[in-house]
This record gives sequence, structure tokens and C-alpha cells, in this order.
Amino acid sequence: MDITRSLGADWADVRVGRVECEDLAVRNGAVARLEQSETLGFGVRVLVDGAHGFASGFDLTPEEVERVATLAISLARAGRRAGPGRLRWADEPAYKDIWTSPYLIDPFGVSLETKLDVLSRADEVLRGKPEITATSCTMSFRRESQIFLSSEGADIEQVVIRSGAGASCVAHRAGETQVRSYPAAFGGHFMALGYELVESLDLVGNAEQTREEAIELLSADPCPVGDKDIILSGDQLALQIHESVGHATELDRVQGWEANLAGTSFVDTGKLDGYRYGSEIVNLVADATVPAGLATVGYDDDGVRSQRWHIVKEGVFQGYLTSRDVAHFEDNERSRGCSRAEGPWNVPIVRISNLSLMPGKWSFDDLVADTEDGIYMDGVKCWSIDQQRLNFQFTCELGREIKNGKPGRLLKNPTYQGLTPEFWASCDAICSPTHWRLWGVPNCGKGQPMQTAEMSHGAAPARFRRQPVGVRG
Repeated sequence: MDITRSLGADWADVRVGRVECEDLAVRNGAVARLEQSETLGFGVRVLVDGAHGFASGFDLTPEEVERVATLAISLARAGRRAGPGRLRWADEPAYKDIWTSPYLIDPFGVSLETKLDVLSRADEVLRGKPEITATSCTMSFRRESQIFLSSEGADIEQVVIRSGAGASCVAHRAGETQVRSYPAAFGGHFMALGYELVESLDLVGNAEQTREEAIELLSADPCPVGDKDIILSGDQLALQIHESVGHATELDRVQGWEANLAGTSFVDTGKLDGYRYGSEIVNLVADATVPAGLATVGYDDDGVRSQRWHIVKEGVFQGYLTSRDVAHFEDNERSRGCSRAEGPWNVPIVRISNLSLMPGKWSFDDLVADTEDGIYMDGVKCWSIDQQRLNFQFTCELGREIKNGKPGRLLKNPTYQGLTPEFWASCDAICSPTHWRLWGVPNCGKGQPMQTAEMSHGAAPARFRRQPVGVRG
């Protein structure tokens, strides 16, 4: 702070932090991954005449701190010479606080032997039939401890712990290959909790059903082609929310700041005046305060206190995900607290907060009974979405045909396509809070250089009327 002030910074912050990670995997009966890492570093960000500068380092010596702070100032001045400073900084009180995410069992205090035993036993069950050709059982833990200081006087200390675990297997027979995952694809389930999350998932107890579903899919009928009602599971809806609402409403992306890497968005600022994003029962809420969310923090990396607000309310678009340097594009005096970085050595950018579809009133059984011609789809397999976050296609691991209100035959590779506002407009039923669950996304990529961020999306199974399904020729 002293160095940046002396060199003429109008505003400055420094984040000093330690990130500890542990990742374990047992695949095909053998330990395939056992990694433990700890990284300590710091980042300095300054504002000089409307231009930002950022630099970081990993050596907390006076000489390195001075070098990094001076470099940040130099970069800001170089940016200022390139053209008029365009950045404006939304006001926020200078908080002094300590915040820690809640947990019951410190995952870093649980022995490796205990963790590997669980993974090995789950993997052994998955390999219990000859049709299974590949298995993967994983655990992942992360703890980030950070101090945020600003020239305004902020002094915030935070510690965030998250845990995750999952299992999957590949079945093969007669030229057909299928995969099944538990409790979700791409590594399983992740929450800002301790080792108690792993215990609650019971990987060993659920491995047999996961294996049998993979084998059953080998002889399942392919997903039919046509227009049908679809009921999406909560974990599939989590990814749908992430791709078609979360990224679409990041205001830096809307302004074109991500265009070179990942595209822009169809949700331009002209849509702030009552644009209909979905049906009247669609309420999508961003919440950085929800317990156990991966993006739940006391304060973001701009020092902004966490908040809760509607992105979509009763189907109508309400506002964006913002940071202090883009809030003014929405004519807001305050950021919504969505600025986060992958460790203090990366520059903060706008990231999706915990973003959830609010539950409705239906029981799952009643929703199925009310569906005449549909498909239930569960577990994402692959997907694609265009650079405007408008046109998408998702393929799931498992489908179940619904005829005249009754579950029918199993379907493999169930696929649906759509346009974002038309898709959300077709939502006519959402299951109740009993079925609602917060699903974690631990691997969201954005930025140049690429950064990984984590967030959660809450959802209960929901129905969407007359959607195009199947792979069309």
C-alpha cells in the first residue's frame, strides 16, 4: 500500500493467500492420482487515471513486494498511454472482517489411508461385472486462505474449504459403449463443506447401482427423434443454468471483454427493460450467501460484501453478474460482488455466482403422472452452446421414456436442443423444495490466461414442454 501510494495510485488493493489442494483417484483397481500442493502468493492491483495495472509474485520478501507493486503501477501507466482511461470503480464501504466457510470434518485432517480405502472399495464394486471396462473413483479437496487489503482501508481475512467426490464406470459389449456416473458426471458432487460431504455420498453403497445402470444402457433403445416433453434431473439442470443463464449474464462478457476467447452474449443491456427470459414460474436467483455453495464467500475479490438477487424474476430478466469495474454499464452505483480470481496471483474477473432455479410445488411422482409423452433425462454426457449462449444441445447419460403418465423403457444417449429464451419459456412445472439440491461446478474456465472458478447451481427436476429431442439427420 505504501509503495503504490508513493507512486501515484488512485486506488490499490493487495491479496495475499495460500491455496492447499489434495486430489486422489483410483482407476481400474490401482491408485492413479495422489497429488498434494500448497501455493503461497500475492497480487497487487492498482488504478491510475482510469487504467488498471496488475502484477503478482510468490516470494514475500520486501524486494519482491516492491518489484511487483512497481510493476503494477508501470502497467497501469502503459495502459493509460494507449488511450483514455475507461475504467470506473463502483463505491463500497471498506470492511474489516474475518469470514470462514462452515465444515464439520477438516478434510485435510483425514488420513490418506482412509480416503484411498473408500475409493478402492467403491472401485472394486464397480469392476464386479465383465462388461465394465473402465472405472474411476475420485476425491478432491481445496482450502484457500486469503487476506484482502485496500487503500480505502479494507482488511478482510477469509478461509474457504470445499470437498468433492464421485465415481463412474464405462460398460462395453458387442460394439456398444455407455458410461454412468454417481452422483453426477465430471468428478461427482462438490460443496463448500468438509469430509462430511464424502461420507454423505456413500460411494461404496451406490457403486452397484451405478454399475448396473451402465450395463443396462448397453441394451437400451436409442433416444427417439421428435418433439417431446422433457423432465430434466437437478444435476442436468445445473449445467443448463450455468451455460444458458450464468455465462450469458456476466456483464463483462456482454460488453465484449470475452469476445476473443469465448464469445459475447445475446443478453445485451437493451434487455434490461422487461425482457422475457422464461415462463412466469422461472425464478433464477444469484446468491453468494447460500450455505455450502462453491461461490459462497463473505466478500468477493473486490472487497464487496456478498449478496442475493434475482437474475430472472417470474420469467423477466432483472440484472447481471457484476464487479466494481463494470457495474456502471448497468447504471448501478454498486457491484453485485461477482469479482473472483483463481488465487491471489491471478487478476479478478466477473465470475458466475451461485445461481439457482427456485423450486416449485410438484412432487416428482405427480410430475411424471402428469406427463403424457415425454422423456426423463439425467446426468450430462456432452454438450455444446454457441458464442452468444443462445443455441445449445445437450446429451445425457440416461433417459427414461414416459408414456401416459408412467415410466417406460430405458433410453440411451438422450439428447435435446433448443434456443435459450424459448427453452426457459417452455418450463411449466418445477418440483418442490424436497427435491431441490445445490450442485457444484468446480471447473468453470474463463479469461486469458485461463482461470478456473467454482460455483454452485441449485435445482429440482423440472419439465419443459415440446422440446426437440434425438439426433436429427
